[in-house]
Amino acid sequence: MKKIVLTGGGTAGHVTPNLALIPELKKAGWEIHYIGTENSIEEELISPIEGVVYHRVKSGKLRRYFDLKNLTDPFRVIQGSFQSFSLIKRLKADFVFSKGGFVSVPVVIGGWMNRIPVIIHESDLTPGLANKIAARFAKRVCTTFPETLDYFPKGKAIHTGTPIRPELLKGDKTEGLALCGFDPSKPVILVMGGSQGSLAINNALRAILDKLTKRFSVVHICGKGHIDQKLEGKEGYKQFEYVNEELTHLMAMADIVISRAGANSIYEFLALKLPSLLIPLPLSVSRGDQILNARSFESQGFSKLLLQENMNDDTLYEAIIDLMLNKDRYIKTMEEKAMANSIHMILDQIDRLLK
Repeated sequence: MKKIVLTGGGTAGHVTPNLALIPELKKAGWEIHYIGTENSIEEELISPIEGVVYHRVKSGKLRRYFDLKNLTDPFRVIQGSFQSFSLIKRLKADFVFSKGGFVSVPVVIGGWMNRIPVIIHESDLTPGLANKIAARFAKRVCTTFPETLDYFPKGKAIHTGTPIRPELLKGDKTEGLALCGFDPSKPVILVMGGSQGSLAINNALRAILDKLTKRFSVVHICGKGHIDQKLEGKEGYKQFEYVNEELTHLMAMADIVISRAGANSIYEFLALKLPSLLIPLPLSVSRGDQILNARSFESQGFSKLLLQENMNDDTLYEAIIDLMLNKDRYIKTMEEKAMANSIHMILDQIDRLLK
């Protein structure tokens, strides 16, 4: 049986595309192993999956800013590379597919040291530091955005889009409404801030919540530890720390979504034809990749952009109203976008490199 090693982690965005690939890899007859770090988001999401064996290695975070850990983490990456080399050799793996994040670097190097083909996937418009390093050891780079091809050597990168979990397209609006206890006659706003939640979006939303719930129902995925107990039971408002299987029904119920601008999330909105108000992470806490993602989607007519530094009670409310009033125009533009089947394109690249 063919054996494949998947990797990627640090955030849910570095795991969810692998979750989309796993069922199709099983259908294609692959034995699936996943290499990640201990007590991590990737271990939490992957370990319960039947038919996937999870393995732990050391890794160090790659930072663009000064931190004392920058002195020790490179040695953790080296240690993790040799751990990955030994593990991949023992497994007799045939292939490595990496979704990125700092955990992926030692695994990609370990695959390269075993002289087996490696594919990496870059979600954002500009490659992150981990994938810049990993690309040197990969046979192929798959990209979410067509603009990203310019950042890699000609012929090495291919635009595939990002793998979308098929179950996201099978949500039930009625189940979503029942889950939240919402009035079916009112439009629904879905608010989400990524796997960690977003304090800035949470606070801004709750500041205008009374005004919003007069016209809309609001379902809010606010992140672990960010439930506001004073708002529990408020009519027209339902808050969750985190959702898993329920997300597909919440998305099916939503008329618009307010979100950060992680590449995986916004491509899921595109696949669902769900108009979005994107509030990307600011430059003060990121390398600016989400800003570029959001500007690309705004320029294509898929989303509306609101920079966090421009967000206040008035601008957030006005942006929500504008998006809701024009949602049909956004939907029409998204319907005109032909979506390639990213999963099949990536599996095709795996088959080509194996041959």
